Amino acid sequence: MGNLEHDIKADKPTRPSWHEYFMMITNEVASRSTCRRRRCGAVIVMDKRILSSGYNGVPIGLVHCLERGCLREDQGIESGQRHELCRGLHAEQNALLQAALHGVKIKDAVIYSTHQPCSLCSKMIINSGIKKIYYQEGYPDMLAEELIDEAKIETVCLSDIKS
Repeated sequence: MGNLEHDIKADKPTRPSWHEYFMMITNEVASRSTCRRRRCGAVIVMDKRILSSGYNGVPIGLVHCLERGCLREDQGIESGQRHELCRGLHAEQNALLQAALHGVKIKDAVIYSTHQPCSLCSKMIINSGIKKIYYQEGYPDMLAEELIDEAKIETVCLSDIKS
């Protein structure tokens, strides 16, 4: 990405763009994930300020999947299928819940996510009033795409931005 490297021509350090900055933070948030299959992170932003963040993992106080094992792996469930058969919450869900828990208004905010939201997260994002989704990697959920399109929420894939 080169955003922290030295810019020889300008003789000054380069700065990441806002999208690069928030996606780097989103990836750092994902590093806290306790999921055995995929590390995901989400950051809700308004006016270039972070309002809330979340990563995928089990509810507060429960045994992490890293310790207990993965229901989905044990049952051979493919990615994008049977979301209800998982002990964990998705990163977007946790970011939305953290905002609600702390009374943070997120209507008209944007969300940065390591992955394109699934249909469950998409429904929650729609009802939360988030107006735009930035994500890094796709996710195999056609219903999610249909819901987001119908709700007229803009999505932008930032796949070239990695931390």
